[in-house]
Amino acid sequence: MTGRPTLTQRRREATRLEIARTAAALFAERGAEATTAEEIALAAGISLRTFYRYFSVKEDAVAPLLASGGQEWVELFAASPADLPLREALERAAVASLTPADEARAEMMRWARCLLRDPKLSATWQRVHADSEARLRVALTERCPDGTDPLEIRLAAAAATAAIRVALEQWASSEAPLAGPGSPQDLGARCMRELTAGLRLWERVG
Repeated sequence: MTGRPTLTQRRREATRLEIARTAAALFAERGAEATTAEEIALAAGISLRTFYRYFSVKEDAVAPLLASGGQEWVELFAASPADLPLREALERAAVASLTPADEARAEMMRWARCLLRDPKLSATWQRVHADSEARLRVALTERCPDGTDPLEIRLAAAAATAAIRVALEQWASSEAPLAGPGSPQDLGARCMRELTAGLRLWERVG
């Protein structure tokens, strides 16, 4: 388990997320290709040098925003009751993380829809997905009894994160709303059930 982040780390992450919001708004409006790092820095109120201290390329500036939902999902799963079956805990956490809690979160998801439609951001999205899978694998390992087959844990993490990725990409490619049929949480629950059905880890751990 990792310790509580320091004040410096929390400030750094807050700055990263603020830059990500700024970049997301610009990318959603103009597209990633038509937006420069200089424009992101100016809109965020930072110098170009500071921008490059946080991100090596402009496309990666939106990674913290794209990753925020996955981070929340893993945190909710890790905090779920110990007696809740793994599959149910994963689905509940996924649905909760895909449900906007307020207007700020809803706006972030609308930005995410635009970002996932932009082919220039595909590599960034794939890295975010891989990082999310790695975090979930750690959380699953901590939740499972000692001696659980690492391959079964890895398969479960891969299937679950793929389910969320497919759900978000399907929603982003449509005009479905943020709630109700076709929404991220609706598709997330459906994809989780379809892609994680039959995994041996559920039989062994619950």
